[in-house]
Amino acid sequence: MSKNGLLYQRIAHNIEHQIKHDVLRVGDKLPSIRMICREHGVSMSTALQAYYDLESKGLIESRPQSGYYVTYSHKHFPAMPETSNPVYHPDASGTDGLVARVYAELGRETNLTFSLGAPAAELLPVAKLNKAVINAMRSLPAGGTSYEQVQGSSKLRQQIARWSFSWGGHLRESDLLTTAGCMNALTYSLMALTERGDTIVVESPVYFGVLQLARSLGLQVLELPTHAVTGIDLDTLKKTLQTKKIKACLLVSNFSNPLGSCMPDAHKKEVVRLMEVHGVPLIEDDLYGDVYFGQHRPKSCKTYDESGIVLWCGSVSKTLSPGYRVGWVAPGRFKEKVIRTKLYHSISSTTLTQEAIAGFLETGRYESHLRKLRHTLHTNSLQYLRAIGEYFPENTKVSRPEGGFLLWLELPKQVDTVKLYETALKFKISIAPGRMFTLQDQYNHCVRLSYGLLWNERVDQALKLLGKLAKRMC
Repeated sequence: MSKNGLLYQRIAHNIEHQIKHDVLRVGDKLPSIRMICREHGVSMSTALQAYYDLESKGLIESRPQSGYYVTYSHKHFPAMPETSNPVYHPDASGTDGLVARVYAELGRETNLTFSLGAPAAELLPVAKLNKAVINAMRSLPAGGTSYEQVQGSSKLRQQIARWSFSWGGHLRESDLLTTAGCMNALTYSLMALTERGDTIVVESPVYFGVLQLARSLGLQVLELPTHAVTGIDLDTLKKTLQTKKIKACLLVSNFSNPLGSCMPDAHKKEVVRLMEVHGVPLIEDDLYGDVYFGQHRPKSCKTYDESGIVLWCGSVSKTLSPGYRVGWVAPGRFKEKVIRTKLYHSISSTTLTQEAIAGFLETGRYESHLRKLRHTLHTNSLQYLRAIGEYFPENTKVSRPEGGFLLWLELPKQVDTVKLYETALKFKISIAPGRMFTLQDQYNHCVRLSYGLLWNERVDQALKLLGKLAKRMC
């Protein structure tokens, strides 16, 4: 990144921090462009770029012949959801049927898919990925048509290990195993650690793919209370491990799906300690860790793992290329079991896409792309929060994630979000009803929205319509 790029972002970040902490409030006039230039010793273009950045996020506005003014206030945003309180009313059929219905609509290009848990194609470096695939075909023996070794591409594993230093992972190439996406990594991990009838612990609400996977393996799922900011409730987790026979825990440590919660470092450290004390493996889904809005990537539970109890899973499916199906797992002490599971079920990973992604990581293109993606998604999240606060029913509660691209909404109790989904679909708008994210009869008034779409007038109007439809149900 250029020096000027760093300067304008630093200036914008400082002003954003003041706005979010009420040092600067709605209606306050910001320093003039000339004053910014003098105070920070920057050019006119750098000062303007800082203000353009803040303006794109909806934090400030320009008033002709007057200057820039603060327009954002967190007090105008909807309240945060409370810690979830899962109840035991089993109704898995409600989840399965709903997931199938929502997924059946995802392929329709005419729909505006707020339900899709992946960034829009417009936010991905498609042309550069195409070149990476061509380069991979040219560089690989036999054009990439040969089987890869069971552990996966050594080049890719080397790059993932190098990348792990950003969150204190200190992984080595030999610690990793490549997979066909993160769900495949979770699947191998669960298959290696559990047997039919075993009980696993998850957050609640939790990504529906995890629920379906667990059910397909014949596992019992225990959903625990989870906070929209700090993640799984540690006291409940501790009591559960003390009183029940748990075979494994599966947690999303950073910017969880669907809540968007990010476990504080102290919580991650304590979770690893609890797993070690009780001898329970932790399968860590760290799929969203690279999509952070702060200054640094959050650490992972694996950062604090000294005994190999954590199986760290990741992928580029949510950041770079969903369709390439490139993922990985660092299985710790369970490495041989997981390798054997992969060997029995798929033999090897896809050679060509692994090589392409490895090249993307090696050349620095991944970090360059992530910087742009984070900025866009951060801007989107603020625009969505503003729109929801303006358009949706009073008393709507919304999560405020510091990364990822998902929002969790709690609407008034009388709003049935399955009916809202069906009504919205008539207007070619697809949402993910909250009932999809549990095996219990709960979250019927909740919904997950993705802000991974390119923000434009169509998206704004769709949110306005959703809010209007929800109000009619109150």
